[in-house]
Amino acid sequence: MSPLDARPSAKLGLRLLTALVIGSMLGSGIFGLPQNMAGGAGAGAILIGWTISGLGMLMLALCYQMLAMRKPELDNGVYAYARELGGDYVGFNAAWGYWVSAWIGNVGYLVAAFGALSYFYPLFGEGNTPAAILGASGLLWLVHAMVLRGIKGAAMLNGVVTLAKLLPLLLFIVLVALSFQLKVFELDFWGGPELGSVLAQVKSTMLVTVWVFIGIEGASVYSARAARRVDVGRATVIGFLVTLALLMAVSLLSLGLLTQAELAGLKNPSMAGVLERAVGSWGAVLIYLGLIVSVGGGFLAWTLLAAESLFTPANAGVMPAWLGRQNSAGVPANALWLSSAMVQAFLLLTLFSKASYLALISLSTAMILLPYLFSAFYGALLVRRDAKPALRIVTALAVAYCLWLLYAAGLKYLLLSALLYAPGAALYFWAKRERGEPAFKRHEGLLLAGLLGLALLAAWMLSSGRLGL
Repeated sequence: MSPLDARPSAKLGLRLLTALVIGSMLGSGIFGLPQNMAGGAGAGAILIGWTISGLGMLMLALCYQMLAMRKPELDNGVYAYARELGGDYVGFNAAWGYWVSAWIGNVGYLVAAFGALSYFYPLFGEGNTPAAILGASGLLWLVHAMVLRGIKGAAMLNGVVTLAKLLPLLLFIVLVALSFQLKVFELDFWGGPELGSVLAQVKSTMLVTVWVFIGIEGASVYSARAARRVDVGRATVIGFLVTLALLMAVSLLSLGLLTQAELAGLKNPSMAGVLERAVGSWGAVLIYLGLIVSVGGGFLAWTLLAAESLFTPANAGVMPAWLGRQNSAGVPANALWLSSAMVQAFLLLTLFSKASYLALISLSTAMILLPYLFSAFYGALLVRRDAKPALRIVTALAVAYCLWLLYAAGLKYLLLSALLYAPGAALYFWAKRERGEPAFKRHEGLLLAGLLGLALLAAWMLSSGRLGL
């Protein structure tokens, strides 16, 4: 198949691209946001955390917008920008890390959805009981079959679901705003001594805020399917701004209804407990139903993104060629099958390990930090001699923010992510052997050695009980 033949035929306009960005960001994370943020920080630190994350992610969104405008020939930006930055193996690792983040996140979505259903059917427990795994597996393969029928149809359905899940979020914001009390918001504004320093509190919010923003690059990943390249950047910025407004409203308004300690003690989805305090039990029912719809939409969006993140690199010879094959509907079917199989395998793992939703989303978040950093570095490299200083400032801040995220993630999740990055080298070696090319250049060999060293350290720490989910 020639590169021209490999380009997808289904085209997505601004509305569907924006819905893909919003739909991939607004999944399960926002529904647990009040408790997840308050669990390690007071109102003051949460405000600082949102300021850092909001500005940092805005810089990253603007960086993706600039790259979409200046490099319209590059498909699947997360992979392509990393490849332009450091060569084939760096590009491969960006695509691999993004793909692993996508399907682990989808496992988290399914656990969250069936955990929410336990409000109505207790046999689903925390979303990782045998009944829950059976139900999640059925939903997984139902969505898989639907996506196989066509990308554009699945994207249109995602647009409809995105609109549907905005309604309970907007209703929550209005009702909680009407019950907001400033004196509650100001109580223990900087948190109690058990929460530690303000810096420690701010760091505790970082993986949570990054998790709810993952998906900001959704339009960039689907750039090859955009009707107009200019819409890729527009969808990224519009989707980010809409999502930021919703996330901050949900998080901060909740602190005016319940204290930090009360929010920290809520069961997730904590939005249900907040709205129940405001309007009664029907509020909790509304949020549980909204979560189920939202997670369904997020799962669909990330199923699309996971398959696409393998498809483009495969057609460039960086992944094995069989991952670049499309079915008659123009869907990267083999990439979709592999992604769904990994979700299924990890669902079974959660049954035996009882991995929690929060652990899954933290690991998913850690896996995507390097792809974000590669994109920001490439943006900074591209504009280093640009006549517009504003662009240099934007990309420099995006790089600084991504480096801060690596620091805030902590050693535990960086080591766990190395353990998941390292096995990808086998797939890269396979792809290069198919093309009769040398697998690893000198600098790529050094990168591989570093990854294997960190992976071995992580494996030893896991086996000795020093590291775990």
